[in-house]
Amino acid sequence: MTAGLAARRPAWSRPGFLLGGILAAWVVLWVAFRGQATLPLDGAELTPLHVRIGQAAEAVDGSRDENPLFLYFIDYVRLFIDDLVTFIQALISRPSFGRPVPVIGWLGVAGIAGAVTLLFGNVRVALLTVAGFVSFGLLGLWQESMDTLALTTAAVLLSLAAGIPLGVWAGLNDRFDRLVTPVLDFMQTMPTFVYLAPLTLFFLIGPASATVATMIYAIPPAIRITSHAIRQVPRETVEAGASLGSTPWQLLTKVRLPLAGRTIIVGVNQTVMAALSMVTIAALIDAPGLGKTVLKALETLDVGTSFNAGLAIVIMAIVLDRGISAAGRRVETAHRAGRARRPVLRRVQVAAVLAGTAVLVYLSHVYVWAAEFTSEADLGSHVRRGADAAGQWAQANLYAYTNGLKNLITYSLLNPFEAVLTGSPWWLVLLVVTATALVVATPRVALVCAACLALLVALGLWQDAMVTLASTLVAIVLVMALGIVIGVWIGRDDRADRVMRPLLDAGQTMPAFVYLVPILGLFGATRFTAIIAAVVYAAPVAIKLVADGIRGVSAGAVEAATAAGSSAWQIITKVQVPMARGAVALAASQGLCYVLAMVVVGGLVGAGALGYDVVSGFSQLQLRGKGLAAGLAIVVLGTMLAAITKALQRRGARAAWGARGARGARGARGARTSPVTGAQRPPRAAL
Repeated sequence: MTAGLAARRPAWSRPGFLLGGILAAWVVLWVAFRGQATLPLDGAELTPLHVRIGQAAEAVDGSRDENPLFLYFIDYVRLFIDDLVTFIQALISRPSFGRPVPVIGWLGVAGIAGAVTLLFGNVRVALLTVAGFVSFGLLGLWQESMDTLALTTAAVLLSLAAGIPLGVWAGLNDRFDRLVTPVLDFMQTMPTFVYLAPLTLFFLIGPASATVATMIYAIPPAIRITSHAIRQVPRETVEAGASLGSTPWQLLTKVRLPLAGRTIIVGVNQTVMAALSMVTIAALIDAPGLGKTVLKALETLDVGTSFNAGLAIVIMAIVLDRGISAAGRRVETAHRAGRARRPVLRRVQVAAVLAGTAVLVYLSHVYVWAAEFTSEADLGSHVRRGADAAGQWAQANLYAYTNGLKNLITYSLLNPFEAVLTGSPWWLVLLVVTATALVVATPRVALVCAACLALLVALGLWQDAMVTLASTLVAIVLVMALGIVIGVWIGRDDRADRVMRPLLDAGQTMPAFVYLVPILGLFGATRFTAIIAAVVYAAPVAIKLVADGIRGVSAGAVEAATAAGSSAWQIITKVQVPMARGAVALAASQGLCYVLAMVVVGGLVGAGALGYDVVSGFSQLQLRGKGLAAGLAIVVLGTMLAAITKALQRRGARAAWGARGARGARGARGARTSPVTGAQRPPRAAL
């Protein structure tokens, strides 16, 4: 019925026709008003607003020693976090307590890690964990790895201490859940680099700022997944416990939390992964660890050192992920087994593991050979030389191809987008974006877009915002092209999925700084380099989401199309992609978040615009106000684009469900299309 009504609509009222008219009008008006009211601003030029923001930041700095907020709250928080990170470093990474080595050396740390994963996981994961920790020493990065682990541990402990109780509260209280959801959305969509500068204003440069920045990035998964876990507990089980006279506290501790344990551990895993990725980025504000090594390598274009440190980060991510996942599976197994376990044998196993671990810790505390990893086993030098050789070979043999690709994308996509956006008057862009949002989304989304663009004008960074928007749009186009092509491929082919999945996992876990170095070597410091870095960072997420959407298409629909004689291309374009359009829209939404997260990194490699403004605010005191305004402009830009993509995501999910329902109805009436069996309405979260 819906399809019939759409078919009877006048041609001029259809979205495609309206968007074409908006585009044509934009081009005509751009030719007529090109170069007028574009609000350009030089790199060192400041608006009155930037000056006032800079003065406000200086006033905050000047009042640090007399403001009660600093004296009785912020300074205590900063000292507590600094002391926590320093204490963990004293245990495992730095000389402390008058000793030339840490309290627990490498042998003890590896033993503790293996013991924990053995007790809460299994033997295979324990062996993987020990091998992973030993590899840090073999790569010549033991202390840097332990500094990263110390900062990650502190951030995760604080994130879980706050996130799990808030998640339980959100799971039990609908009002609080509605209140905290938009806050979590803002925390997850805001680019991580944006809040680094404001945090240093309050917590100074160092471990405290890095830990708080990591917590901002890592707390949302803990809250969301814990809330989801609490809400997923069967109502009948809770009601049964209440009927037996259990108090609310007993229901929480004896019923809800045990049943939600497996899912909560998934939240812990996501929190750890988010924290590990962020502590590397926090090297910009003097966070210790592997991130600082990668950042120095980026400054000198040292491909080998960057790859070596990046490999250590990936190994740490894999070890932590596998260990926590194994713990989650063990919790689930123990829950299903109930009390059928053999407690005596388990106690003997625990005692033996703890005794062996105590011996290893004692040896690492007493003997130098067990405290400091030997420098003779230097696998890292071979890794660095191999990466350097590979980088030099790529630069010597692939320059013609990389330069051709750079010119193709720059002249066919980037330059036209940037010319239209930066050459149009600000009021014309505002009208075009608002009209487009009205066509593809809702009046509410159009109002949000108009407000965001007006705020960009008020911030005095319109020209830089348009340059950033052009690069972001080009990156999204490339991300979605890769996402659809590769996602459809691995969604239809299990063998391709097995081959590509490890590469996608590595792309998600490896910090952006690591692959920036070889990309810089191949493409130079240009806008295109920043776009490629954003694509590498965002494409794995888009590919996975599209692949999951393709796999979720009803097998009955594919079989019916095959029986009707459709080719593989027709099945993809007429059945699978249209029915997975909700997943495709979700991939665009998530890809956008990842691309925007790379905006500031792009400022480090020649992209200019808002990313460069933020970086300049870090390094030049007189540009601090402009840098803070640029960070806010990135948030505003992200809010506008996220509002549009989320509206498209909801529309895509509804259209996909409508297509499934229409095909099922036609099949039930005996039409030529066969019935679609097993069609399921998309989950609420996907809508």
